[in-house]
Amino acid sequence: MTTTHSGGETPHQNCIFCRIAAGEIPAHVVYEDEQLKAFLDIHPIRPGHVLIIPKAHYDYYDDLPPEVAAAIVHLGQRLGKAMKAAYGVERVAFVFTGTDVAHTHAHVLPMHEKTDITSPVYIEQQGLTFRLAPRAQDEDLKAAVGLLNDHMSHASAAK
Repeated sequence: MTTTHSGGETPHQNCIFCRIAAGEIPAHVVYEDEQLKAFLDIHPIRPGHVLIIPKAHYDYYDDLPPEVAAAIVHLGQRLGKAMKAAYGVERVAFVFTGTDVAHTHAHVLPMHEKTDITSPVYIEQQGLTFRLAPRAQDEDLKAAVGLLNDHMSHASAAK
């Protein structure tokens, strides 16, 4: 599938997520269909941290066609249920973002602490600095793909 700007312009040659969507850059894929790709974040906040991207390029989540946004949310719900079972957590975070890569994407991650995903409103020390989470090992990412796929398959078979 050719990736396009939200306005239907030429593909984003330098967009890392467009290149992952096209299979030019390897990723630890958890799910893929004609319009979406979900893969593990290589700088996870927690093990199992997944990014969901549309294969077509949209700079901002509010540019998404409603049916693509709905598909992302639905996949996020499926992943959330799998994460609850796989990681034994009560809550799973789902956040649309675009701060580091200008290609709409959703983060889905098991929440072990209420501060795993937070707002600056809750931060007491306003002068905080941030760094990327450590690079996950490929074997850990592969294990997480298997774990999440097993739970997603189990949930689908139960329906």
